[in-house]
This record gives sequence, C-alpha cells and structure tokens, in this order.
Amino acid sequence: MTSPSPSPHAPLSPSRLRLVILAMSLGAFAIGTTEFASMGLLPQIAQSLQVSVPQAGLLITLYALGVVIGAPLVTIAAVRMPRSRLLVLLIALIGLGNLLSAMAPDFAVLGSARFLSGLPHGAYFGVASLVAARLSPAGRRARSVSLVMLGLTIATMIGVPASTALGQSVGWRWAYLIVVLVAAVSTLAIWRLVPEPTNTGATGSIRGELRALRRAQVWFALGIGSIGFGGMFAVYSYIGEIVPGVMGLGEQAVPLALLVFGIGMTAGNILAGRLADRSIYGTIFLGLAGMALSLAVFALVAHQAVAGMLLLFVIAVTSQLMGPSLQLFLLDASPDAPSLAAALHHSALNIGNSLGAALGAAVLAAGWGLLAPAWTGVVLAVLGLAVAGWSYLVHRRQQWRAAVATSATPEVSVPC
Repeated sequence: MTSPSPSPHAPLSPSRLRLVILAMSLGAFAIGTTEFASMGLLPQIAQSLQVSVPQAGLLITLYALGVVIGAPLVTIAAVRMPRSRLLVLLIALIGLGNLLSAMAPDFAVLGSARFLSGLPHGAYFGVASLVAARLSPAGRRARSVSLVMLGLTIATMIGVPASTALGQSVGWRWAYLIVVLVAAVSTLAIWRLVPEPTNTGATGSIRGELRALRRAQVWFALGIGSIGFGGMFAVYSYIGEIVPGVMGLGEQAVPLALLVFGIGMTAGNILAGRLADRSIYGTIFLGLAGMALSLAVFALVAHQAVAGMLLLFVIAVTSQLMGPSLQLFLLDASPDAPSLAAALHHSALNIGNSLGAALGAAVLAAGWGLLAPAWTGVVLAVLGLAVAGWSYLVHRRQQWRAAVATSATPEVSVPC
C-alpha cells in the first residue's frame, strides 16, 4: 500500500473533527448493541414468541445474512448519493429496523425485521470509515477510522451487557428500543455535524464502484477478514460453555468474561489506529500472529481461571488490530471506488463470524472437547496470516514492476 496522501480539502479543526467522529461512533455503538444483544436474550425471545432456543438462534443468522447481502447492494444502490446524507439515511434505517424488531407480534415478523436491520450495517461502516479518512489529515486516517469503530467495541463492553440486563428484567423488546433511541440521537448528530468531503473517491456509477472487484488486493483483504477473524469468533461464540466447563468459574462468571473480552476489543481497536497509521501490513501481521499465539496458549492454560481470563483479553486485543487496518487497506486498495470495497469489509467480518462459529460447533459436535474451538481458531488465524503474506508478496511484486516501468530505482521501505 502507498503512503497516505494528504486530504484534498481544508482540514477540519481538531475539535470539529472529534465531534464528527463522535456522531458517527454513536451510530456504530447502536449497531454493535443490536448485533450482539440478541445473543444474550435468546431464551427470553424464545419463551415470549413460543419457539425453541435453536429456532430463536436463527435471528442471529438472519441479521448476519442481512449484513453480508446488504453491504454491497445498499452501497451500489446509493452510489450517487452524497456520503454525509447517505450516513443519515443508513443510521435512520437501522433505527427503523430495530423499531420493527421491538414491535414484532410473532417470530416471522421479528426474523424479517432482524434481516432488514442488518442490511444497512456494512454500508454504514464502509461509508463512515471513508468519510472519517477523507476528513482527517495525513498520518491520522487510521486513527480516525479506529475511533469510528470504537463505538462498536464499546458496545460489546457496555451496550450489550446493559441492554441484555434490561431485556432480562423488563422484557427483550426494550433492548431494541434502546437501540432506536441511540440511533435517533446519532441520526440527528450526523445530520447537523458531518460535512460532505470534497473528494470521497466515489465514482457516481454502479460500474465504477464494481471496478473495486477487479483489484486483487481487495479480494486479499476480504480473504484475510473472512478467514482470520474466524479465529476469534471460534472462541468468542462459545465463551458461555468454556468459562464454566473449562475454567470452572460457573455460569455467573460468563458476563465477567464477556466484559474482559469487550475491554480487550476496545483496547485493541485504539492500538490499531495508532499502529496502522505507521504500517498497515505490519499491523495486520502482528494481529494475526498474536491471535494465533494467544489462542494456542489459551488452549493450554485455560484450566487456570486467572490465566484463562488474561488470555481472553489478549485474544480480543490482537483480533482487533485487524479491524481498522483492513478497513484502511481496502480504502487504499481501491482509491477510485472505495465505498463498495470498504462496505465489503463488514461482509467479510460476518462471514468470519459464521465460519468461526460453524467450525467451532463442528469440532464440539465431534466430541473433541471444549477447547477444540480454540485450536480451530489457531488454524484459521494461521491461514489468515498465509493470505496476508501472499498479499504482501503480490504487493511488493507490483511495486517492483511499477519501478521498472518508470525506470526508477525501487525504494526499499516498510510498507504501510
């Protein structure tokens, strides 16, 4: 990847930029809350709508399916819309989807509402990351993108436990209503505060945005996300079983483990923003290698409760080093059509979510033990690292070819 170039417009003042990022981060907080809160409320939803817990689990799948499908389709459909106005529309649609979820009279309607709630998810993060990067000065783009994503990780630390507790005490519908409230505040804040960047790289045409799919590095980034992130989800999806079954702490310690994981995700997201502004590839390599190592150590020491909790924190930190890094990677890989590429990042993450959870379920069903998902995560992280290495080699070869074509002396430098 080439070094970040200066923004083509007069930069915002630091205080104004912080407000703009906060407005978009509020939307990310709403999305993170609605994405994960359903997992903790499945028993209440199942009992209320008279379905089994496995049937209620389809709500999670339907939301993820909405993200995977919606990321490219919504982005392409809205290709001509100004980015700041599109953000307002997307977060408003997320609020509407959650309002429908809260009002759903039966399981079929709730399932449809969860699918619709997922449709704007990927497009929102893609556009918000693009706007944050374009409004930020050179050398701070990754940090700004990570601050937008910070809303998502804070949601796993605060929003999900709080909405889950509220849903358990006064009814699951209130968890979705809280999301509606946060989405409404974010909609107003984005409408009032977020300016339209003078150059978003948008092509203004469907064909132009689809041009992103012709670039090898876009596919490499999606492969890294789909496979590498699956390593983290292979363990995260089964914390509820691992904590009491391996660590011996009892079910009451599961919320504590989720809190530790959420804190780690938040810390990793902040760290990623600082590291990726120096080296995108370096941060991706560090995240994948660190995740593989920490998952392996976790599988070896998880029977010791304190060590297990510490390793959950490290797994969360290393996994989040890839989030802002891959988002900026995609923006740079397709500078003339970045909206679709950036939105597809979240399709890849949800594929990783599904892949990790499915493979974890498979090894558990095979009777390989509660720590088998951790070893599965190691394999996925190593495979993601292999894809990243392949991408790096292709990138370096492209650099040398460009240097030879221009008869320039190739520069040997640390890639971003």
